[in-house]
Order: sequence, then C-alpha cells, then structure tokens
Amino acid sequence: MVLNFFGSSLFSRGIRKCKVKLPVKLHELTIEEAHRLLKAKEISSVELTRAVLERIQALEDRVDAFITITEEEALQQAQRADQFIENCHFERLTGIPLDIKDVICTRGNPTTCCSKIMGDYVQPYDATVIGKLKKAGAVIAGNLNLDEFAMGSSTENSGYKITRNPWDPAHVPGGSSGGSAAAVAADMCLGALGSDTGGSIRQPASYCSTVGLKPTYGRVSRYGLVAFASSLDQIGPLVKSVPDCAILLNAIAGYDSSDSTSVPRQVPDYTAALQKGLNGVRVGIPREYGATEGMDPEVSAAVDSAVGVIEDLGAEKVEVSLPHTEYAVAVYYVIAPSEASSNLARYDGVKYGLRDKAQNDLIKMYRRTRSQGFGPEVQRRIVIGTYCLSAGYYDAYYGKASQVRTLIMEDFAKAFEKCDVLLCPVAPTPAFKIGEKVDDPLTMYLMDIFTISANLAGIPGMSIPCGFSKQGLPIGLQLMGAHFNEEMLFKVAYNFEQATDFHKKKPAL
Repeated sequence: MVLNFFGSSLFSRGIRKCKVKLPVKLHELTIEEAHRLLKAKEISSVELTRAVLERIQALEDRVDAFITITEEEALQQAQRADQFIENCHFERLTGIPLDIKDVICTRGNPTTCCSKIMGDYVQPYDATVIGKLKKAGAVIAGNLNLDEFAMGSSTENSGYKITRNPWDPAHVPGGSSGGSAAAVAADMCLGALGSDTGGSIRQPASYCSTVGLKPTYGRVSRYGLVAFASSLDQIGPLVKSVPDCAILLNAIAGYDSSDSTSVPRQVPDYTAALQKGLNGVRVGIPREYGATEGMDPEVSAAVDSAVGVIEDLGAEKVEVSLPHTEYAVAVYYVIAPSEASSNLARYDGVKYGLRDKAQNDLIKMYRRTRSQGFGPEVQRRIVIGTYCLSAGYYDAYYGKASQVRTLIMEDFAKAFEKCDVLLCPVAPTPAFKIGEKVDDPLTMYLMDIFTISANLAGIPGMSIPCGFSKQGLPIGLQLMGAHFNEEMLFKVAYNFEQATDFHKKKPAL
C-alpha cells in the first residue's frame, strides 16, 4: 500500500486519510518513522495496520512466517491506539503493528510452540512482555513460526510448516526465531519479538538482514515464555534498524517479580546511546574465532570489512582471547538438553494439550502421547538431556559442563577488562538451503558456534547487517558486551548503521 493516495476503499468510513504524500510504502516504515508520522497525525494506526495485514496476505503463501494471524483483534487494537493518539496519550509503540514468536504466551490465543503436543491449548494469561506491549498501545497482528519449542537453527523443525528466507525462498531463515526474522525482513510487521537460547534471535537476524538483540540474562522478564532451557532463554527484539531495537527494548525491559530470574536493576533509555562517534571505544577481536573450521570466506571478508569501518569511525581494535571457546558447543549441548528434559516433562497428556486416548495404561499413554506429540529434534534433545541427568552420569556430564560454563564466563570477564565490545561473525556461513543440514544434527549444531557463548555467559549479543554473499544472501556482524551494557552495543551498532546502507536493502519479493 503506497502512501500517496486519498480516500481508498481499503479504509473504513470515518478513518482519517493520509494527509501527506510520501514516497514510501506504509509496511516498509520503521518503528521510528511510523511513530513520527502517527504523532504528527499524518497516518493512522488503522491505516498502518491494514497495510501490514495486506502485506501478510500477499506474501504469507511464499514466506510461511505465521502460525496465527489475529486480524480482527489487531484492527480493534489499532482503533484504540488511534483514540489514544487523538487524545495525545501515546508512547513510542502506540499504534505500531508487531508480531510475536509463538512461544510467548498471549491471552485468549493459542500458543502452540509449533508443537503438536500443545493441541488446541489456549493461553489464559499474557506474558509480562506482552502485557507491557499492550500497555504501550502496540498492535499485535499475529504469532510467528519457530523450530518446535525453540529447538533448532533453521525453522525446519516446526511441527506445522517451514518458513522460507525472503532473500531466497530456497534457503532457511535461520532459527529458532525464523518466523520473526522472516516477517521483519519481508515487511510483514514493523518489528517482532523472538527468544534466544543459543543464538535463536541473532542467527536468523543475520540470515535475513535484520537487527536482532539477545539482552543480558535477567534484563527482560521470562514470565510467560514457554521454557526450553531456563538458565539460557531470553526474549528480545528483531527489527529493521538499531533505533527500532532500542525503542522495543525500552518497552519490554525491566524487573518483574513474577520471574525469579529477573534482575532488579534500573533500565536506562537505550535511545540515549544512539550518538555518533566511537572515539575511545575499544573493540575486541576474539583470537579463537578467526580459526573456526568451516568458516565461509565471504563471511570472514564481510566481518573484516565491518571491523575496518568501525575502526575508521574512531574505535580502537584490540585482540582478546576466549580460550575455552572450543568447549562451548559441547557444554551447551549438555546443559540445554538437560534443562529441556526437565522443562518438557510437564507435557504428559494429563493436564492439557495432546493426549492419546486409545491407551488404558497410564505409562503407555505417556509414551504414546509424547512420541506422537514431540517432533524428532525435540525427542532427540529430551533423550540426550535425560541421559545427562541420570544417576551415574550427572557429575560426568551436567556437573562438568556447568564447571566449564563458569570458565567461559570468566573468559568474557577478562576480555572486557581489555575492551568495551566484542566483534565477530554471527554464523560461519550465510543461510543454507532448506533440507541441506536437517539430517545432520552435528553440523546443524555447529552453526551456533559463535552465538552460544553469550547465552552461557549471560551477556548481551546483537546481530546487525554487514554485507551480502555473491548469491545475495545476508551476512551479519555480532556484537557482544559486558553484563547490562546494552548501551555500548547500541552505540557501536548505530554508528556502523549510519555509515553503511546494508540495513536499507530489501529482498525482491
């Protein structure tokens, strides 16, 4: 929908029409741009929401990003937002259409976790982040596809559909927040929420050329996020620009007494960090990340070029060491499946969700329900985790992995004594083809080699667009900061974004 016409039949009678002509499409607006236009009353939230819903309708068959589209509810929310704006009661997200990864609870709607074991279960409550978005006046247009229970790196493990990369439908969008990244990249929303357990925001952001942030563990409430690995999971934004990322994080961050892992720490205004100039900023380059087996030369070149741009902007490059990096993948794939095994034990066919009603024996009902309800990847991780937690193996696997995790945390603490932010690739390759790695779990797991350490250490990590392969596939740059130092990530990312135009490029849909 182009913002250069008046009196369209698409808009309901009585809705304010566009007052100005702009050479942009409504669905292509960033959150920052849309807020400015809404505040000036040059567009309405209903107009904006209708444009996004029409975009979804036009592209969903090609992208397959959505599990649920709440059109009627979204338009009602947009109407309320317009009333708030009319009365000059609004925030930066008022009237802004957003979408939600379908592992975050939304009251009155199914939260499927893209697993058949959830059945037709409808959530009776909102996650804390959803409550905050609604309070801010945001419009929620639908729930997005993911790898089942957020276990995967390609969105091929969804129990319902495979999401496709908007830049090339033959390639994966990444995972597990693949639906969120694809929807943002395809302009099917102005922003989205995802969750990140081992790179599940940053890797799809890299594959789809969006901005994605995993905040510090405890910065954003996990209440209402269906748990995969409780000590690793974190909710975060996927958006079109760094300013949008700051705006969305401002809205969802903060202490929540309902979440025992939430940290009672004051939340700064992250938009205040969006200032030009990197003089005095020290950027660390991890020595161990440069020798990674299987690194695509195009990724290395794009990241090196990005580091050069950041140096030219005034930053100082220093080499740092993260000596226990080589153990990160092994540690993660002990801890995460172990916690998953415990968290997913509740899905037994008794309380809610899928149940095999053909069995009269309780144990057989458990077995059949879980075999039918969980997909292969989830079953694989439950088995691994159960084994690691079993008698005689706990100390050898989970206990030792937890000890090495502490060493990884100490590596980062020492690195941040020498630098303010770490720069490295998000993934060793651009997006791979659908079906290329799905039958090779080990190779798939190694796609997380650069991202999982941030989750193990609990530090913030961000992916920003930094280039494209010769095939036209996006490449992302990862920034990692010390605990609760998201401001430094925003500062460096914003300066890089202002100096380049990678974030402005759009897939040819």
